[in-house]
Amino acid sequence: MPWDLDNDRPIYLQLMERIQQDIVAGVYQAGDKLPSVRDLAMEAAVNPNTMQKALSELERNGLLHSQRTSGRYITEDKEMLKQLKSDLAASHIREFIEKMKQLGFPEEETLELIQNAIKGEH
Repeated sequence: MPWDLDNDRPIYLQLMERIQQDIVAGVYQAGDKLPSVRDLAMEAAVNPNTMQKALSELERNGLLHSQRTSGRYITEDKEMLKQLKSDLAASHIREFIEKMKQLGFPEEETLELIQNAIKGEH
């Protein structure tokens, strides 16, 4: 099933985000080998060159590393992965709070709605 990508932002950035999300969500573990560029591109329904650019950027950031002829691997730096997870969570929280402000919800009411949602109340 193709990945959910939109045309409003560069595709390679969205691919990077999706791979990062898969890593912090446990789809890929520290030290795991990633599927090939072609396989990932086919799965995402994108051009292999675009996927290559995304993977190269993730490599430049230190999240991935190449081993000559055997492919790309996830970093084994668990602190880096933990920090990435925290950074992604903080980003999602900021976006959510901003959207709630745009809807006119004060912070206290937003917090109450979150607490009710966690408890399973509407």
